[in-house]
Amino acid sequence: MADDNTAGRVPTVIADDVHIVYRVNGGGGGKGSATAALSRILRRGKGEERGVRKVHAVRGVTFTAYRGEAIGLIGTNGSGKSTLLRAIAGLLPTESGSVYTDGQPSLLGVNAALMSDLTGERNVVLGGLAMGMSREEIRERYDEIVEFSGINEKGDFITLPMRTYSSGMAARLRFSIAAAKSHDVLMIDEALATGDRKFQIRSEARIRELRKEAGTVFLVSHSNKSIRDTCNRVLWLEKGELLMDGPTDEVLKAYERETGK
Repeated sequence: MADDNTAGRVPTVIADDVHIVYRVNGGGGGKGSATAALSRILRRGKGEERGVRKVHAVRGVTFTAYRGEAIGLIGTNGSGKSTLLRAIAGLLPTESGSVYTDGQPSLLGVNAALMSDLTGERNVVLGGLAMGMSREEIRERYDEIVEFSGINEKGDFITLPMRTYSSGMAARLRFSIAAAKSHDVLMIDEALATGDRKFQIRSEARIRELRKEAGTVFLVSHSNKSIRDTCNRVLWLEKGELLMDGPTDEVLKAYERETGK
C-alpha cells in the first residue's frame, strides 16, 4: 500500500484482484467472408470460436484509493493504464475480481456528452447538464469555464461548432467543463498533453484544488513533470500488472531508473 496509516481515511475506489480481458476477432479469411461465416456456423455450440484472440490487458491489480488523493498512473504504452481507468468508470467489465467505488466516477467528465456539430457554448451547457449541474450553476460558471479553456484567446471560437476546433482546443474545453465541478472520483487520461504549457499549469493547479475539495483524482500522463507537480501517489503498471504503488517521488525514481524515461 502507498500509506500504512489509513485510519480515519475514506476509501473512494477499491480494486480487488482485477483482471480485464479483451477478445479480438482475427483470422478466418476475413470477418465478412463466406468461408468465415461457414466456419462460425460449424463451430457454433462447440465452445469458444477459433480465431478469437484473448488480450489480458489488466492482470490481478489490487489497490485502495482515498479521498483527497491525486494518483498518477504510469507505464509504457499498452501497460493497461487507460483500460484500468475505463473499468473504474464502469465502462468495461472485469473478467474476474471487483471494483468498488464510493460516489460517481467520471472519466474526464463529459467526453461522451459533447457533440461536434454543436457550438462550444452549447457543449458547455450539455456537458454541465451531463455532470448533474443545474442550468443556473452552468450560467454562473460559464464565463469561468470559457476563460479557463483559453479557446477564445485568438477569436470567438466558443460560438463555432466543435468540429472546427483543433484537438488541443477540444481537449482544453473538455477539461475545463469537467473541472468546473467537484467530483467524487475524476479520472483524466492524457488530457493535459494537448495543451500549451500555460494551460498545463492552470490544469495542474485545478487538480490540486480538486484534491483539497475532498475528491480523488487519477491522472494518466507520459509527462513525469505533470505527475510530480500534481500527484501524491503513483501506480506503475507494466503488461497489465501493478509493479509498484507508493509515494510519487519514490515510484517515479524507480520507473526512471528502469526505463530511462
